[in-house]
Amino acid sequence: MTEDAPTGLAIALEPLVTRVLAGNPSPYTYTGTQTYLVGTTDLAVIDPGPDEPDHLAALLAAIDGRPVRAILCTHTHRDHSPAAPALKAATGAPIIGCAPLVLDDAGPRADASFDASYAPDRVLADGQQVAGEGWTLTAVATPGHTSNHLCFALEESGALFTGDHVMGWSTTVVAPPDGNMAAYMASLDKLMQRERDRVYYPAHGAPIERPQRFVRGLAGHRKQREGQILRLLGEGIGAVPAMVERMYVGLDPRLHGAASRSVLAHLEDLQTRGRVAADGEAWRLIGVEA
Repeated sequence: MTEDAPTGLAIALEPLVTRVLAGNPSPYTYTGTQTYLVGTTDLAVIDPGPDEPDHLAALLAAIDGRPVRAILCTHTHRDHSPAAPALKAATGAPIIGCAPLVLDDAGPRADASFDASYAPDRVLADGQQVAGEGWTLTAVATPGHTSNHLCFALEESGALFTGDHVMGWSTTVVAPPDGNMAAYMASLDKLMQRERDRVYYPAHGAPIERPQRFVRGLAGHRKQREGQILRLLGEGIGAVPAMVERMYVGLDPRLHGAASRSVLAHLEDLQTRGRVAADGEAWRLIGVEA
């Protein structure tokens, strides 16, 4: 816990938005998963977080007996959705939001694996809404980090709850087989077109006050990574671990597996676009001898 991220306390960020931080800090979740309560008289709960008794108790204390109209999940990684069934049992609220997704993925990740228990009462498509007294949340489909990822736009205030699509402390993990770099870049472009968004509230990290500028920076970072990969392939470096060693100088060795997944996501995107080809475990530029 840090001074600006006190675990378990309900902190009002604006009149319609309250944050409660789960006690699951890690190198991959930063200070932990941030659950958001939207509304005053009745509520929506966004990303209920991990299934931990202390976090559930903190959420119920923040709810303080008010009706909960919806439990909304941006995606189904295990630091986001597992508390939904317990919160539903305690409040009677339906679980609404992203589609279920369970993927058998034993590779090295930089995020939690998928929540097999997630069972929504209603799945929201892009543009569909949930509303309560004084608030309206619109689903914004943002695949890339996961194929089922949604953001939620609070129409009354211009806030966008970005889950893991845009985070306030780190770039987003795009890890194949479900993570897709082309979809992620398209989702970033989609957010850049949304000039109505005033602030982003991510699931991890601080609020983002100049969101369009921030998203342009994220897209630029990914383009820089792509350029690095193409240059390394041009130098004859085609193995992903060797690329990671050159691209992520000083990275904690425990995170090399996750970095490899990110490089692979770029390579798969480049392959789809006809820029590179795979030769077994190695990669090469199209038209360039390995």
